[in-house]
Amino acid sequence: MTAQLGVIAKTADSTKTNEIESKGYTGTLPDILDKYQTTKPAKGTPIFEAEEGFDDPDKLKPVPRDNPAFVDIILKGDKTSNYVNDINRIIPQVEALIDSIENGEDLQLFVAKATTLDFSIGALRKRYEGKPECYFISYTKLMEIGLRAKSIAELRKEGAEYNRYFAYQSAGAIYAPDNINKELQYFLEELQKILPILREVD
Repeated sequence: MTAQLGVIAKTADSTKTNEIESKGYTGTLPDILDKYQTTKPAKGTPIFEAEEGFDDPDKLKPVPRDNPAFVDIILKGDKTSNYVNDINRIIPQVEALIDSIENGEDLQLFVAKATTLDFSIGALRKRYEGKPECYFISYTKLMEIGLRAKSIAELRKEGAEYNRYFAYQSAGAIYAPDNINKELQYFLEELQKILPILREVD
């Protein structure tokens, strides 16, 4: 009886093993080792080559101050940008008046340039009077230049008109060519002094 039970148990174990083996994979597994490659760190190649003197200050391009788009968008976007643009429009007018005096241009050209500058400074006054910009040194100096430009232009016009009538009178001394030239020289010095101040406005 015991022997029969042992045979039955072995038969059951054998049947169970056969069932398990029949449920698994039978056959030859593919060799994937020959297709497998270990990962190697990639070597990068720079897209751009270093340029000699790239950070040399002498080779850097100047800031495009005369471009309103740069001032408004790149440099700043606040209210001071408008002031910078206004100053940049006045700078060439100051330079033109300096050239006019240094080159001894005639009365008509001088008066035209002086009047243009006075008009631009008047517009600056209306735009920024009572605002923070009116305390800038560039603003206050320009107000003085505007008054001087207007008075010198009037003096030269009156001198050309009245000098012949007052040539021999003390009242005509103010219209004498020597006095007008002296006033022009003073005005030229004032223009030359304010120019660097205007160029530094940012």
